[in-house]
Amino acid sequence: MTARPPAALTVRAREMNLYRRYFDLVAAGRKTIEIRVQYPNLRKLEAGDHIRFICGRDDVLTQVKRVARYSSFEEMIDAEGPARVNPESPRDQQLADISCIYGPEKEALGVLAIEIELVRAGRQDVQHT
Repeated sequence: MTARPPAALTVRAREMNLYRRYFDLVAAGRKTIEIRVQYPNLRKLEAGDHIRFICGRDDVLTQVKRVARYSSFEEMIDAEGPARVNPESPRDQQLADISCIYGPEKEALGVLAIEIELVRAGRQDVQHT
């Protein structure tokens, strides 16, 4: 009988940068919805994909549980719940913060709510895409 080789430990992960305040919430498992606009490179994002969030030299690996599409940030916040997007900030403040990051021309591309779960921190065993 021949022994099977060990399963590959490498995970393909998309990389995304995050501001420190959001990165820390993701790394702690407290932020479970990441907001992005629907750029062409994100249109194929789906459940099961991995995202490695980066902030400076720190990184954390997550797995996508679900991707929901919305026409506006307000619609997305109301549907997903502000506590899942940022548990430390009230709804109106989150909308103000989002508008500072993404202008109306970006919002017009469509809004993604990416539900994530923490896999692990660190750069090991990750291929970048």
